[in-house]
Amino acid sequence: MKKTHFQLRVLTLFLLLFPLLLLTVSSQTNPNDVDVMVELQKSLSSSKDLGWSDPDPCKWVDIYCNENRVKRIQLKNSGLTGTLPSSLKKLTSLERLELQGNQISGDLPSLSGLSSLQVVVVSNNKFSSIPLDFFSGLTSIQAIDLDGNPFTSWEIPDSFKSASTIVNFSANSANIVGKIPDFFDQNSFPALQSFHVANNNLEGGLPKSFATSSIQSLWLNGQASATKLIGNISVLSNMKSLSQVWLQTNKFSGPLPDFTNLSNLKELNLRDNLFTGPVPSSLTGLKSLQILSLTNNQLQGPVPEFDSSVKLDLKVETNSFCKSTPGDCDHRVNVLLSFAKSLGYPLKFAQNWKGSDPCNQYLGISCDGRDITRLNFQKSSLTGSISPDIVSLKSLKRIVLADNNLTGTIPEELKDLPNLELLDVSNNQLSGKIPDFRNNVEVRTTGNPEIGKDIPSPPGSPSGGSPGPSGSDPGPSRGRSKKSSISVGAIVGSVFGGVFIFALLGMICFCLYKRKQKRFGRVQSPNAMVVHPRHSGSDPEILKITVTGSTANAGGSSENYSQASSGPSDTHVVEAGNMVISIQVLRNVTNNFSQENILGRGGFGTVYKGELDDGTRIAVKRMEGGVMSGKGLHEFMSEIAVLTKVRHRHLVALLGYCLDGNERLLVYEYMPQGTLSQHLFNWNEGVFKPLDWTRRLSIALDVARGVEYLHGLAQQSFIHRDLKPSNILLGDDMRAKVADFGLVRNAPTGKFSVETKLAGTFGYLAPEYAATGRVTTKVDVYSFGVILMELITGRKALDETQPEESMHLVSWFRRMHLSKENFSKAIDPTIDITEETMVTIKTVSELAGHCCAREPYQRPDMSHIVNTLSSLVELWKPAEPDDEDMYGIDLDMTLPQALKKWQQFEGSSSNLEATSSFLASVDNTQTSIPTRPSGFADTFTSADGR
Repeated sequence: MKKTHFQLRVLTLFLLLFPLLLLTVSSQTNPNDVDVMVELQKSLSSSKDLGWSDPDPCKWVDIYCNENRVKRIQLKNSGLTGTLPSSLKKLTSLERLELQGNQISGDLPSLSGLSSLQVVVVSNNKFSSIPLDFFSGLTSIQAIDLDGNPFTSWEIPDSFKSASTIVNFSANSANIVGKIPDFFDQNSFPALQSFHVANNNLEGGLPKSFATSSIQSLWLNGQASATKLIGNISVLSNMKSLSQVWLQTNKFSGPLPDFTNLSNLKELNLRDNLFTGPVPSSLTGLKSLQILSLTNNQLQGPVPEFDSSVKLDLKVETNSFCKSTPGDCDHRVNVLLSFAKSLGYPLKFAQNWKGSDPCNQYLGISCDGRDITRLNFQKSSLTGSISPDIVSLKSLKRIVLADNNLTGTIPEELKDLPNLELLDVSNNQLSGKIPDFRNNVEVRTTGNPEIGKDIPSPPGSPSGGSPGPSGSDPGPSRGRSKKSSISVGAIVGSVFGGVFIFALLGMICFCLYKRKQKRFGRVQSPNAMVVHPRHSGSDPEILKITVTGSTANAGGSSENYSQASSGPSDTHVVEAGNMVISIQVLRNVTNNFSQENILGRGGFGTVYKGELDDGTRIAVKRMEGGVMSGKGLHEFMSEIAVLTKVRHRHLVALLGYCLDGNERLLVYEYMPQGTLSQHLFNWNEGVFKPLDWTRRLSIALDVARGVEYLHGLAQQSFIHRDLKPSNILLGDDMRAKVADFGLVRNAPTGKFSVETKLAGTFGYLAPEYAATGRVTTKVDVYSFGVILMELITGRKALDETQPEESMHLVSWFRRMHLSKENFSKAIDPTIDITEETMVTIKTVSELAGHCCAREPYQRPDMSHIVNTLSSLVELWKPAEPDDEDMYGIDLDMTLPQALKKWQQFEGSSSNLEATSSFLASVDNTQTSIPTRPSGFADTFTSADGR
């Protein structure tokens, strides 16, 4: 009886506990997943706020499981910090990882091999790097979002190809570098719809594989690399699935493609590029189009007309259309555009062919009245072929296309030009027969290896080589005789040619040598170069300077400071030779730094004017002895280091420097018209006259070009950090140059900032710099915006004489600009306001507002500022263009004759200025950067220097 009672109790207890045992067993999370989630909990600093206290991770908030496996981690906008463990890749059943909008940092762990993973969203965190194998084995992935993470530079790796199921990929502002890989064809990524990689550091062109892709939304805008994305966008014409395309703020060029096949395209943004050629009818007639932006390119031809339903961003004046309103172009313009089409619509043409009259300052075009008589495009880097359409210009007398890379044949139609006198196509890659021109037409074809030869016939054709004079094959003896005579002629020609070339090279080298001697002679006398400034070579404790010649490959001078010199003990390398000037010379030329020679005073010294024995005037900046340690010495060395690396016509040139005991002196070119601040704020003292608006525009453009060069066109990029009117100097011609480079810092790569000690001038400091001490090139843009406001208003950036609400120019200017009635009162009363002037003032005021935007990313780049201002500044025009002397060169003159003429004109400043101004007006890239000084890399060119 007792045994039966005991068994009954055991059975009852078992029946009570069995459901609990089943529940425990069935709900137990995979131990491996538990370990990973516990490690994740420990690595996330704020995870305790999520209420993750249960030992079972499947019961945690925002963690979702199925079949005892972790499937989803969804922790977006949860205020998380800390890092992610590398063990995340052990969650082999994970399908979604969503961590966006937190502050998680450290390395993004590899997720390779997670074949169940479908969605990864880690945008807007602080991850510092991404592993190369991150995409490996993600065979089920559909969406990846990496936006807004400060990764170290990384390229899209080959392992991305294993994520072939991806539909949406987004990595905007993720510091991607290099080129876009050429593997995005439809076979590799059959489901890809969105490819968003805007605001990175990509370069190169669009990959050919895009042509067969299924991409619907393509974001490539705002690349911050030095070259940005370049090349044509013809591949788009085959991307039939496209619905949205953002390519703005790059350097894409060439003509717009055919949009006929893009029947789904709704949004197209191409602004702020370098597109040329007319807007195609396939775009203007695109029925699906809803949003279009074409502003700030070099588009040509007639102004396009779009349906009223299209939201259009097209500022006509920022392109190169033939008219300011819709309507057909002049017939001559159409012919020239046809000529440009066969050459791929060169950018140089688009930049310099503006307006409806090609006889009015079109590059390379000369006219007699309204008749085009000459095309001169020698050495213009042209590619493509010669269009036969130029035969429509019946008045053509001279066609000069020499020294380019043209291919194809000489069009047969050109022989029908009734007035043609000269056709020069020498030194190209042309082939085929030469048309049968009239006897009085001079045809120059030398330097085209294939010219005059039959174009190869198809295989099997009865062609057996070049025929003889009678059309038959020459006999053996005749052939040998001809070959022999050709050989002798070739040898004789080679000898004479070689002698001539050597003579010419010798003459050129001599001229360059004399010019270089003249250049350095202006700042140095025979006693200017010193090795020991104190003339006491036996004393080992004094400051010693060793300067290498300017012909040295390294092109540098090194300064070794002893402890007695109170200078740094390390060695500084300066990339320019022959720049050391003795203290004796500087004392002599400044009359021992006399008071009457003072030009101005700054925070770290006094500037004196001086005059060398040959009459050359210089400016000598003498550092005060009390500030030559710490900050002052750093600025002194910084100025030398920067100005020996950069050369630009709108940056003040450093001519030399001197170190002697406690003396630190910098020698600059003399700018006789003083500073911009004197002209803006002190003109009523009677020394200077008020600046008219045209002059202010020109000065603004000069400064913008100088700063643009510092930011991105120099061999190394810099941030000035102290742009203000007192650091803008003016020459006799009132052209501006940026000065005072003591606070310059190397510009960080990409969109990142670099932390510095706060420096500069209040009133010109960007808010983020003043608050954090971190700088990007956008702090200079802010300062430039303040300068624009000063040019418009004639008021100082910070004027304590004004009421408190008007003391700060930027805030006051913004308020005045919002009111049309008050804005006119804000304009400097010394400016003579006309209707045309008011239009440009409004444009510049809008630009100033954008430059002084509170957020750095809202401010334009200096290149955009240059483009905006350059469209407002009137170009120089010749009073009476000489049809017979294009560019100051008679095309019929031999090279020795031309060289002699140039030498005769070398001493004439007026002729040199006229030639320089003309070339500057037609192509700003030609005269912006002087001859490469010693120390510049051989690869440094002025292709984009303004």
